[in-house]
Amino acid sequence: MGSEALRLFRQLNLHLELEGRYQPRERGISLIECAAENENTLCPRQRNAKVEDLWSLTNFFGFATETFVLAVNILDRFLALMKVKPKHLSCIGVCCFQLAARVVEEECNIPSAHEIIRISQCKCTVSDLKRMEKIISEKLHFEFKATTALTFLHLYHTIVLCHTSERKEVLNLDKLEAQLKACNCRLVFSKAKPSVLALCLLTLEVQSLKSVELFEILLRVQKHSKISDCDLLYWRELVSKCLADYSSPECCKPDHKKLVWIVSRRTAQNLQNSYYSVPELPTIPEGGCFKESERWKCSTSNWQLCEPRWSQSPLIARRPATILLTEWVLGTELQQHREVRILGSFVLS
Repeated sequence: MGSEALRLFRQLNLHLELEGRYQPRERGISLIECAAENENTLCPRQRNAKVEDLWSLTNFFGFATETFVLAVNILDRFLALMKVKPKHLSCIGVCCFQLAARVVEEECNIPSAHEIIRISQCKCTVSDLKRMEKIISEKLHFEFKATTALTFLHLYHTIVLCHTSERKEVLNLDKLEAQLKACNCRLVFSKAKPSVLALCLLTLEVQSLKSVELFEILLRVQKHSKISDCDLLYWRELVSKCLADYSSPECCKPDHKKLVWIVSRRTAQNLQNSYYSVPELPTIPEGGCFKESERWKCSTSNWQLCEPRWSQSPLIARRPATILLTEWVLGTELQQHREVRILGSFVLS
């Protein structure tokens, strides 16, 4: 065994020792699974819906998969410890997302609490978020940098590539991460050991590839990780069913889900009135450049277009547009932060 392989297995041993420490309490998760849906009790559907919202926020801010998986881990660990009312779940979810982002992302890329609240439309204030952060931090003993299923998925993937002679691109890590995120949206997988869940995803993928060499490597990894055949088969069946449901056309996939903003009728009317005032970008002439008269002209206060015929564009109806969303809903400073044209739809309050 080479030095790189030895290093990887040492890392694996370390995370195998730590995984139980960062796993949600099974009894707490079971209580949520058995709960009826009412205003005083959190049920699995509400938890799963909140995790899907965290997935949408992760996509919007361009954060790593690790941020999403860690946010779900923090959320489930807290929910398994505390009896939470559904009305508080929105604030808790946003707080877990912010805590995970601080662990994973560069500080310069982390949005302010005020911005996260506005984007998520969480019905809480910055003060509420700070109080909730204090509660979560104390209950979890400030242990946020957790060993998760994603940790094992990356380790197993690297170990397999280190020992195989097959092409490196055979096992698509992005696909495996997407499958893990789909599993995270089901409460039941919070009861699985992270090492087992990660190995289930890999074995299912290797099974679809029909690779004997990769399968033998995973058998050695399973033996080293001391994962029983019984546990592996039980969870692999559940994972397989989850992925089959997720792949069906009837499934509303969280990665395709749009964020929805609730706006007042007055704001909606202003958006509608301004809808047709967005100027069209000029047609790019073939084999030539714009005339100087068709360029953007700068004034001391704003930028405006020189060519009035642009305002008659049929393309306007297809550009419901970054500028309007930014000005009326999100605030002008967000326009400087990122593009928001892909975000979603409006719901009247």
